[in-house]
Amino acid sequence: MMDLQIIQDKIHEIRGQKVMLDFDLAEMYQVETRVLNQAVKRNAERFPEDFMFQLSITEWENMSSQFVMTSRNKRPKSALPLAFTEHGVVMLSRVLRSGIAIQTSVLITRAFVAMRQLLLNHPMDRVSLLQQEMKELKEYLEEVFTDYNDINDDTRMQLELINQTLAELQAKDRGFKERRRIGYELPGCENEKL
Repeated sequence: MMDLQIIQDKIHEIRGQKVMLDFDLAEMYQVETRVLNQAVKRNAERFPEDFMFQLSITEWENMSSQFVMTSRNKRPKSALPLAFTEHGVVMLSRVLRSGIAIQTSVLITRAFVAMRQLLLNHPMDRVSLLQQEMKELKEYLEEVFTDYNDINDDTRMQLELINQTLAELQAKDRGFKERRRIGYELPGCENEKL
């Protein structure tokens, strides 16, 4: 069975709709793209414009630049890919009528539903989560700056006390007279200071 993420990676947005392309669907349904497209043409009434449409040359050129170069990029311009909406994918399982087609259609429908839920629910949760994180970060920074200012005030007071004490000590030192040195004096150096 295919992983939902693999299927979701093959869902593209074209003309404002989430669609899957015929060659990706053919690969998942384990049929050739030609066989899938023939089945669609034989049952054209089941695929109105809101279920399936053919890409324009411009749309295909824009899309092909996103794909790694493979044989599907070298399709002739007359064989532009078909794009199937979620409803078109469900209809494909009825047209192809194989067990794999039904199972794959169920998985693809789940992938479309999961993407829709993600788009509807996730952004709001993500935005509110980001808002909460920003609020917590702001509160933390305010606390840090408050602590920083407290530390600066405390440090300034301590430095002032140290400077005041040093000034007092220097004032006391000026009151002393220079003492005569004690110890052995070298002859001829009586007046020299060492």
